[in-house]
Amino acid sequence: MSRSRGDKVFDIANTVFMLLLLLVTFYPLYYTVIASLSEPFDVARGNVRFLPVNFTLQSYRQVFAYSQIWIGYRNTIFYTVFGTLFSLFLTIPAAYTLSKKQIPFRGVITFFFVFTMYFGGGMIPTFLLVRDMGLMNTPWVMIILGGFSVWNMIVTRVYFMSSIPEELYESARIDGASDFRQFFTIALPLAKPVIAVITLWYIVGNWNAFFNALLYIRDANLEPLQLVLRRVLVLEQSVLDEGLLQDTLQPGELLDRVRRAHAAYTMRYAMVFIASFPLLVAYPFIQKHFVKGIMVGSLKG
Repeated sequence: MSRSRGDKVFDIANTVFMLLLLLVTFYPLYYTVIASLSEPFDVARGNVRFLPVNFTLQSYRQVFAYSQIWIGYRNTIFYTVFGTLFSLFLTIPAAYTLSKKQIPFRGVITFFFVFTMYFGGGMIPTFLLVRDMGLMNTPWVMIILGGFSVWNMIVTRVYFMSSIPEELYESARIDGASDFRQFFTIALPLAKPVIAVITLWYIVGNWNAFFNALLYIRDANLEPLQLVLRRVLVLEQSVLDEGLLQDTLQPGELLDRVRRAHAAYTMRYAMVFIASFPLLVAYPFIQKHFVKGIMVGSLKG
């Protein structure tokens, strides 16, 4: 079947548009890498565009010499692993239960879940509750507060309802399978795509979480990586900028401050890449399940 001229023009325009979209999406990450590998003065002067200029690993040496980075990495890995496991432990059984039509008051229970998506107690009541429960300045506050996502539960519930035939459960019940056995031998194996999707979402959420730590964590040994990055990138840069504005600096001191300011500027790119690298490595391994699971509810039959 020959394609019309309009179809060919559309294919060309669509290809050009997708290439531009890829460039807009990919270039910021690429620039982060090449800027972190370039001389700080060249980055500050805007000489870095497509390739590293005066290749150097100075930014990475400075980052890795900062001991708090490793503490933040350790804490973030702990919060991500156990926070994700805790979230899956809550989300998957809740979604499976609410997918069953024979559950009494299923609609009412679902309404109360959805209600919390639009209305919450507020920051101050939550802070008081966390304080009274003794979770302040403990690692458990990072795991418990982000333990459940109603949206992820709804997505998983839709998958259980639309992608797993009820006849499978009926056959299992005829063979004497209990509800627990149906859940572990039928529902979980067939729900791998959506589990991969919500696992990725929980991992990304836990890895990037910093606001709860900002409110409830005071011990530097419990700070996640994102909070460490915030302090280094924002606070220390502000100190350097204020120092450059002092009129009493000698020429040698001023030059040293300028070097430190430029070094801190390129450290930003190195730290952003270091913080993003684990997720960039993990994503390809679950991409197949992610693409399949993200289409939940779009097609049926």
